[in-house]
Amino acid sequence: MPAGRLPPTTESLLDDNARPYFLWWTDATIRQLKEHLVSADPEERAYWMGALLREANTRDVWLFVSPDEIRALWPCLIRYLGRSREMWAWLLNLPPPEWPPLRQIRASHA
Repeated sequence: MPAGRLPPTTESLLDDNARPYFLWWTDATIRQLKEHLVSADPEERAYWMGALLREANTRDVWLFVSPDEIRALWPCLIRYLGRSREMWAWLLNLPPPEWPPLRQIRASHA
């Protein structure tokens, strides 16, 4: 573990066969989560990264993704973050997300 980084909240997060506490609604393992996070499909990556950011302790997030990966997926990711959108935008110095995306909704009904 790099110096200055807090350890994971539970050692089980280092076991690819374990079920992470933050994916409580599914039987996915750490290995499966890692596979989803590198999927070629950006929506699949966004769904699983959103679950991670929304449900996991912040210090556990960095075991799986980097700030740059979050920034790169941000436009797709916003919809999956729930009430944690503002916090992640602030932490990563991103513009506050507009949710629901009213400009897109208005444009599609114009």
